[in-house]
Amino acid sequence: MTGNGANALGIYISIPFCRSKCTYCNFASGVYPAADHVPYVERLIEDLSGAKTWAKRVRVEFPRRVDTVYLGGGTPSLLEPHLLTRLSVAVRAEFDLDADAEITMECAPGQLADAMLDAIVAAGVNRVSLGVQSFVDSEAHSSGRLHDRAAVEADLRRLRAAGIANLNVDLIAGLAGQTLASWEESLKALVDVGVPHASVYMLEVDEDSRLGLEVLKGGVRYRADLVPSDDTIARMYELAIERLEEAGLCQYEISNFARPGFESRHNLRYWQRRPYLGVGLDASSMLRAASRHQADHPANGGGAHDMLRATTKDDLKEYLACPTMPETVWLPPARQHEEAWFLGLRMSEGVSVDALKHEFGPDLVEPAMETVERLVNDGLLVAGGARVRLTARGRLLSNEVFQEFLEPAAATAACDR
Repeated sequence: MTGNGANALGIYISIPFCRSKCTYCNFASGVYPAADHVPYVERLIEDLSGAKTWAKRVRVEFPRRVDTVYLGGGTPSLLEPHLLTRLSVAVRAEFDLDADAEITMECAPGQLADAMLDAIVAAGVNRVSLGVQSFVDSEAHSSGRLHDRAAVEADLRRLRAAGIANLNVDLIAGLAGQTLASWEESLKALVDVGVPHASVYMLEVDEDSRLGLEVLKGGVRYRADLVPSDDTIARMYELAIERLEEAGLCQYEISNFARPGFESRHNLRYWQRRPYLGVGLDASSMLRAASRHQADHPANGGGAHDMLRATTKDDLKEYLACPTMPETVWLPPARQHEEAWFLGLRMSEGVSVDALKHEFGPDLVEPAMETVERLVNDGLLVAGGARVRLTARGRLLSNEVFQEFLEPAAATAACDR
């Protein structure tokens, strides 16, 4: 494993409930009845309490120590405060949280009640991510967001007054009706609110969101005909890098920017391939094979680097109907090596070739270096000081770069922006 904290676990808790479904959203979230909240949280607690037994059954290492917790969604802040309290108690009953554990919760601007804010603080949440997407009210509303800029600014003031200063704001480049001028307006507003972390995503056009499907069909619903061109979205992304760097928010990953010391420790865990447990709807886990059982998986490589990836159901009714085990797949060293490239290249620091050789051996790494050389010649990668990084052009074409490191059968598994 790379990075520090390999002997600690991160926990992701999926809360799929939303007040409205955004047009661009391709996550397993939605507008579900409030009556589902209690049974859903009860199921989460069951999964947390049964995680150790499950891990023993599938024979993976399962650290009790936890250094990051992330409540994502969906809109976790829509839960009743007592349900968040129950979740917090359950996590602490089953795991040993570091005293300085990073505990993040996603919130929708304008949907953070005073009682929930109190519960957030009591639960030890010390980092909040606001899904703003645009500071231009017309753009936010047309994409399904229910807030305006004033609500965002008010929530940031309330969070800071409550003692939570580690704050992130999400923006999306490419929303319907967005222009370079309105994008500059959002970037200026982002800088002005002074958050120490920002995430900037380029609009994903795929069949899993209403807007994406409409764009692919060439239709006009959800203002799909007003989605900016690919070239314009690329320029928006470049502007974001320029403006945020000028404001002291350094790009440390393709979509993420932070002041020093405010990088998302939980998300770094994914890109550095450190172990995490996911509970809830459509949640993923990645855990290392217990050493005493590595030899039991010869068909999957049987080596010291075998990892188990597990994914829960993505249908809420099925998830609540009856407890079921996550779907699992063992990742042998060859697959791990592929992931090490396309996850590591997401980070601005890039990939350490020496670390890969130490972990996987030269037989896997050296053929990949031929790919690196070709991509360097294409201006997509830069190699120097035993590290390989994306160039500015490579960041814009990162999905294409990542696929170059994958076997054809696995090419579609590369992480989206």
